[in-house]
Amino acid sequence: MLNYMIYLSIVIGLFAIGDWLGLWTKAKLSSIFVVLISFLLLFLFKIFPADIIDQAGLTVVAKWATPMLVFHMGTMINLHQLIDEWRTVVISVIGMVAAMVGIFLVIPLIGREAAIVSIPVINGALVATQIMTDAAVEKGLTLAAVLPAVVFAVQKFVGTPIVSRSGLIEANHLVKEFREAKAQGITLSAAPAAKEGAKARVKFCEKFDRFYTANTCIFVTVLGGAISVWLGTVTPINYSIIALVLSVACHEAGIIPSKVLDKGKASGLITTVVFAAIIPALANISIGDIATLAFYVVVIFAATIIATLVIVCVLPSWKILGSKSLSFGIAMCQMLGFPSTFLISQEIALAVAENEEEKEYVLGKIMPRFVVAGLASVTTLSIIVAGIFANLL
Repeated sequence: MLNYMIYLSIVIGLFAIGDWLGLWTKAKLSSIFVVLISFLLLFLFKIFPADIIDQAGLTVVAKWATPMLVFHMGTMINLHQLIDEWRTVVISVIGMVAAMVGIFLVIPLIGREAAIVSIPVINGALVATQIMTDAAVEKGLTLAAVLPAVVFAVQKFVGTPIVSRSGLIEANHLVKEFREAKAQGITLSAAPAAKEGAKARVKFCEKFDRFYTANTCIFVTVLGGAISVWLGTVTPINYSIIALVLSVACHEAGIIPSKVLDKGKASGLITTVVFAAIIPALANISIGDIATLAFYVVVIFAATIIATLVIVCVLPSWKILGSKSLSFGIAMCQMLGFPSTFLISQEIALAVAENEEEKEYVLGKIMPRFVVAGLASVTTLSIIVAGIFANLL
């Protein structure tokens, strides 16, 4: 018992340090990057035992935490919002396909396994990383098992300045448009028109909200995860796809509340455990592998950016939204997800607006699209892509 608690304290302590540094640097230094680099160095210099995650008792926990997290993410999806912003979703999908095309084209440089494990991570985030890491470990692919974690750690450094710059270009156009209209006595608004006669349906989970206690919410995600894993063993479909579809269906039917693990006060712990599960792959890296991994990462991100730029901006894909800069930013939101897309939208609005009216107009035009783009790719589609690609290794 004492050993478990000591090692667990060390592991969670490193995660906390990563969070502190992220807050201290105002997210300029990613907490994820800090944690992964710290573990990698501590493994390389034999300061930490290779099985520290197992000794902390997190290995077994991660096996049931991952299906729970996927099921939880399905309850974060708002299908009505995705439908309303269908153009944004289409551009987001095009961006994901562009990343796939770019990475597949560099297979001669990085190899088939590296390409397959990287694509879902570029398209998504933590859950996709965990799925691809597990798949590579099962196949005994040492370098391929580590690559998802490295790509995951770096992608926000790559995606943030690109999305921010693209959004800033669009925001300057919007502010100019707003000011010109204002000079003519017209006040533009980005708020969607209210639907007449629309009456909100009271969902089952809202009607009986008091029965959805913390334990009930946790039970729902455990049960949903268990059903998904079982169906994954009797069908050729990866459990992650089943869990996502099942949870979205239950959420839309009103059976399960939004962000069910948040309501169950367990999402933070479950996310941390799933994150910890990708750490053991780092213990298999040697100093000689670092140069290879660095080369892979540079090639993967370069291929993604160039392919996305060509397919979204050079080809007429951008005409779906009518703006090259906004379309490129939306396509690159696959590297960020929420809350990064939300925070970047706020920073952009504050940077260009001179008053509250301008700020609200810019936010209303950019934020919903950036947030929906991250929701469509990171929360939804990347899990489906990971479920498919895991079977291709």
